[in-house]
Amino acid sequence: MNRRTFLIPARAEPLLEWNMATSWSEDLDLILGSLKFFCQRVSQLTEGRFSIKILNDPQKVAPLAVLDGVGKGTVDLGHTNMYYYVNRSPAFAFAATIPFGLTIYQQLSWLYQGGGMELIQPLFTAAGVVGLPCGSPGVQMGGWFRQEIQQIEDFRGLRVRIPGLGGAVLSRMGAKVTLLDPGEIFAALSQGRIDAAEWQNPYDDEKLGLHRAAKYYYSPGWWEPGLSNFLVINLQQWQKLSRTYQQVLEVAAAQAGNKMIADYNSNNAAALERLVQSGTILRTYSEPILRAAHQNTIAVLEEQSRTDGEFRRIYRPWRQFRQQIYQWNRINELSLERFMLQSPR
Repeated sequence: MNRRTFLIPARAEPLLEWNMATSWSEDLDLILGSLKFFCQRVSQLTEGRFSIKILNDPQKVAPLAVLDGVGKGTVDLGHTNMYYYVNRSPAFAFAATIPFGLTIYQQLSWLYQGGGMELIQPLFTAAGVVGLPCGSPGVQMGGWFRQEIQQIEDFRGLRVRIPGLGGAVLSRMGAKVTLLDPGEIFAALSQGRIDAAEWQNPYDDEKLGLHRAAKYYYSPGWWEPGLSNFLVINLQQWQKLSRTYQQVLEVAAAQAGNKMIADYNSNNAAALERLVQSGTILRTYSEPILRAAHQNTIAVLEEQSRTDGEFRRIYRPWRQFRQQIYQWNRINELSLERFMLQSPR
């Protein structure tokens, strides 16, 4: 039996039409392009018997409430980022990204081979969903600022749009943190309701027009070194599916995830060049700022571990995995990349 025959269900499989909500605005064509690819693959692998429609109806499911919409059955599945839901459970950050944590390929190693999926699935189950990793923008930039950030004190009172534990770290550094969905960021930044904002990377940031609202563009994106997006599927709907249909969703999610990170890596360089040519000023966070952010990150992680049992349950094995893979990557990659990326062209 070849792979293609295995994935195509028998004619006895039911005809299904599902709806998908997302956290993304229509400007974000790479994310949505990967999701359209996902829907196409599901249809192809089932010979058209399983179709999924992407909704763009924030009145039905708000961009930052996809998890709730799917868990309640308002829609069958959604695509979102789990750090939008850390107020529900801080441990959801492990399904997204941790400041100064894992790069995306380290994150995928942890999820699939380091026990990560087994550790985080109880969080999804409690929310009434099943979670499947589906895509990443890779290592992100460090955000847009209306004014230069030269020292740690510059964060005090700064109004910043940032989600997840990165927001908790900046709060400890004195920033006033807010969470906005992607479609709201440009207006808030251009109107001066916030002083700075992070979104993702040059391609998406250009799409949202953030370079027209702030001119200083910082790196690195220490708060999101390896962001992983997730498909969330209503648990009851998932349990009704045959194992064949479940496998179709798993395979299509993995393929769409590969497409997403490939698309971002192949488009970001040209986008960054366009931004610089249009007047964007690139800046790098100073060593003192990075050290302060790192120290505050450790404080946030340790505090969450002390006060939240679910966070502690995941944090300890995650930290052990990180130590192991860091040691390996210091040996096999760091010196090579340092030479290659800094060597003459």
